[in-house]
Amino acid sequence: MKKFAVINYKGGTGKTCTVVNLAHGLALQGQKVLLIDIDPQSAVSYHLGIKPKMGLYEILMKQQPLHDCIIPARKNLHIIAASERLFSAEIKLARSKAKEFFMSRALASLSGYDYILVDCGPSINILNQNALLFTKNVILPVSMEYFSLIGVRQLLNNIKILNKLFNQVVNIKMVVPTFFDIRTVKSREILKSLNRVFSNRVVSPIRHSVDLSEAPGRHLSIFEYAPDSKAAGDYMNLIEEVSRV
Repeated sequence: MKKFAVINYKGGTGKTCTVVNLAHGLALQGQKVLLIDIDPQSAVSYHLGIKPKMGLYEILMKQQPLHDCIIPARKNLHIIAASERLFSAEIKLARSKAKEFFMSRALASLSGYDYILVDCGPSINILNQNALLFTKNVILPVSMEYFSLIGVRQLLNNIKILNKLFNQVVNIKMVVPTFFDIRTVKSREILKSLNRVFSNRVVSPIRHSVDLSEAPGRHLSIFEYAPDSKAAGDYMNLIEEVSRV
């Protein structure tokens, strides 16, 4: 079972778009996928057109059994949904002992999945630290904006601290350039910077696409909304690269 946290501390990097399309693409290939949303904005549920009654909050607060909170979203794809109630869960977790491993303990009985993907919110908080320590593997979407690199730097520092404090090995496995447009100087410059810092961990870019911005409004993945588009092709390339990790 492979586990990945999809995270960048900067918002607007295409993080949820990436995790939803990666999850559904893997599911279409016959992989059993669980997508966990830990962002209180619950964008995963909106993107997939799901209206859950229970989710991660109920699991963390021990209000419902784990498997009662797992919802089918597509064939081979299940989700554990987020909700605004995770804001209050964050406060409660902060008062707990070993608060950074709360998610690892709550989800310890998960089995039967080929992939577990966690969609993280764009902030430095306890839930994201839990996700990093639960998965230990990071997929880092980076939009072609200079401010996106600030989120990258913050994440690298946070991972370094977590590894030192808890004697863990959390690694950035893959850097995904998003909103890429080869015609712009900033896209080329930022991609060059990423390749310099992360070397062979930078994968093929996800190009800027109107289809990607329209698909969530229809509650569809890119493979449902525009399966023959360049964006679908870009995500298929990403899926191939993830399968080799």
